[in-house]
Amino acid sequence: MIFFNNITKIYPPYFTKKENIVLKDISFKVEKGEFVSIVGRSGAGKTTLFNIFLGDEKPTKGDVFFDGQNIHKLSAGKACLLRRRIGTIFQDYKLLPTKTVYENIAYAMEVTGASDKDVERYVPEVLDAVGLVKQALHFPHQISGGEKQRTAIARALIHDPEVILADEPTGDLDPYHTREVLKLLLKLNSSGTTVILATHDKEIVNELGRRVITLKDSKIVGDSQQGRFIL
Repeated sequence: MIFFNNITKIYPPYFTKKENIVLKDISFKVEKGEFVSIVGRSGAGKTTLFNIFLGDEKPTKGDVFFDGQNIHKLSAGKACLLRRRIGTIFQDYKLLPTKTVYENIAYAMEVTGASDKDVERYVPEVLDAVGLVKQALHFPHQISGGEKQRTAIARALIHDPEVILADEPTGDLDPYHTREVLKLLLKLNSSGTTVILATHDKEIVNELGRRVITLKDSKIVGDSQQGRFIL
């Protein structure tokens, strides 16, 4: 389903004379319906890997394929359609502060041209799925961190994506809300959604017991099924 083929990402020097090699010769596949954790310390290249997959950044070398399509060789229109098949969850939520929980999710539909009828139909369904019906009319500053992250998950789900990219989604959460978010991701995965989780949280990775890809010094140093966090 997803294939990273010899990806290298090098940023040019800014304040030093040395290039910054973030990723070097990265190759791996993710099959449909997998739950994969990509682990590594801060700065290991996890977010860069996601940005390359989303088409926000181009690799210095290598290719990324999604269902056989080279992401970085698609036209703008086709790339946009492809991205709708991917839901993204960020550590800092990226919610619009002047919009309610309901409106934040609805906005994700509106910008793609969805009708009012579809918004009214699907937003309540997604709110129910993540347990936020009672918080629908609350603004981001009125809800907890866990509820903000569930709102972000709901927004990612609104287009019924085939793949969820979760970039350090529990980084700012306490243990209770961390497990709450983790349960949601596992629930999505059990329904067939492919989940790729970027994290440096050892406890989460070991508790999951799923496939683990480990990044260190710009390279993959481990790729194991039912892996553990080892660095």
